[in-house]
Amino acid sequence: MMTEDYLVKATAEHGMFRAYAVNATELVREAQKIHGTWSAASAALGRTLVGTLLLATSGLQGDQAGLTVKIQGNGPVGFIVADGTANGTVKGYVHNPHVNLPLNSNGKIDVAGAVGKQGTLSVTKMNVADKTPYTGEVNLVSGELGDDFTYYLAQSEQIPSAVGLSVFVNPDDSIEVAGGFLVQVLPGASDEQIADLEKSIQGLPLVSEMLRDGKTPEDILKKIFAGQELKILEKMPVKYQCDCSKDRFSQALASVKKEDLEEMINQDHGAQAVCQFCGKKYEFSEDELRQMLKDKD
Repeated sequence: MMTEDYLVKATAEHGMFRAYAVNATELVREAQKIHGTWSAASAALGRTLVGTLLLATSGLQGDQAGLTVKIQGNGPVGFIVADGTANGTVKGYVHNPHVNLPLNSNGKIDVAGAVGKQGTLSVTKMNVADKTPYTGEVNLVSGELGDDFTYYLAQSEQIPSAVGLSVFVNPDDSIEVAGGFLVQVLPGASDEQIADLEKSIQGLPLVSEMLRDGKTPEDILKKIFAGQELKILEKMPVKYQCDCSKDRFSQALASVKKEDLEEMINQDHGAQAVCQFCGKKYEFSEDELRQMLKDKD
């Protein structure tokens, strides 16, 4: 079943809250197919991709091209990396894609067990103007990832927020649905409005349940702000997209030591680079490597 992947941006309560919701089913399906992830790894990678997408589309300014999220927990999946852009593209990979765990006490995929409850979540943004990266890092608070993204926004960005991330994995490891929401409290919101929002989010069904019931991103936000004023500002497509190229890998190869390039020429008679994000392979001939050596002189 094909679904339409898109994200909506909205304001609520007359501008007291910023809100985002996304159906990211197809892009998480794409990631699962590329990396061949098993259920627990699929849920962990999928939630990271959705969280990265929400951070990128809500928090990047005009002079910031993209951001990188890295989750380094002490669980069996190892580290997870995802890159997101303000225009709704995301890509990522997980160190160990083949992790399958018993369900947790709630009968759900044990994402915290896969990620680990100890470790860090870091977000690196690149300033396009002067090419300087800025990284904010927090300790993991639960390993469930929604809580961890929420904590990052409160601590590193100083924005009180609520993040919900959800991936439903079928018994055959395929992805049935994936999506999430992000609500940010803006200056001026009253304690009563914030308390009402917290109560609404606590009583909210899982995003995956709502998506499986045919709910749209707009429906999810309407449920969060039930009976309140909600203004949809924008609807944008989102997708899994890798921007790798032979030229990029060529630049990386050109920066390796002379002796390493010589070894590739004399022993391997060429080189192959594999993109971690999409699995695409790029071949470099002996002549191409020799040209890189020549350019070093």
